[in-house]
Amino acid sequence: MLYKKLPLPGAKQFGMLFILSLLMFVGANGLSTWSLQYIPTGLSSLIGALYPLSVVIIEMIFFKNRNVTPLTFAGLLLGILGIGIVFYENAFHGVRPAGFLLGVLLSFIAMLAWSAGTLIIARNRVPMNPYYATGWQMLISAAVMFGFAMVSNNTIPLGAISSTSWLAIAHLVIFGSLITFAAFIYSMKKLPPALFSLYAYFNPLVAIVTAGLLLKEKMNLNILWGAIITLLGVFLVNYSIRSNKNQVTVEPEQ
Repeated sequence: MLYKKLPLPGAKQFGMLFILSLLMFVGANGLSTWSLQYIPTGLSSLIGALYPLSVVIIEMIFFKNRNVTPLTFAGLLLGILGIGIVFYENAFHGVRPAGFLLGVLLSFIAMLAWSAGTLIIARNRVPMNPYYATGWQMLISAAVMFGFAMVSNNTIPLGAISSTSWLAIAHLVIFGSLITFAAFIYSMKKLPPALFSLYAYFNPLVAIVTAGLLLKEKMNLNILWGAIITLLGVFLVNYSIRSNKNQVTVEPEQ
């Protein structure tokens, strides 16, 4: 803001930034992080990857969008089938962790929050520098989530945070927020949509494999096949959207 001498957001801009910060940072990122206390990393990541499917469904129900092709419906069915396989493997095979259903619910709400934010951005473009707007959203969401933590008494003294936790926080701030969002916005502006959106299909697979190797989370062929089927469904939905110029463009989730 000071370097480029950008003006402060106006009332209308700040209102839009506030709504987006609640949906895409407090709702999507916050609830998704909370869900990881109860469900495996791979399942949470896979549910997050379903946002293009939910965008299509929201448009059909609330915006009366009828430009839906058979390919879109095929993608929706595959996405539901794939996530059902992964859910079944985690819920009914082996020991189900306490709070599993709550974690699934939180993850789905987080995914829907991102979908709603995507639709708002697509239909109400904010005339602001995207990096500047993202910074404001991070600042607003940080204040809101700090307020939630204080009200719920879910805080600990700074001295009680271990050095390992501080390193994890630093990693998330630098790599998970600053670098990731800067790269996200830059690549969205510079790369073709088909190439830019590829990362969304690899993220859940990387999360499943990494969590299986490092965190010893459950990983078997059924889970991997369920993930592949889900991502194939997401790909078909995205492809049908790109093929239909009347559809709203879906922005990939972080």
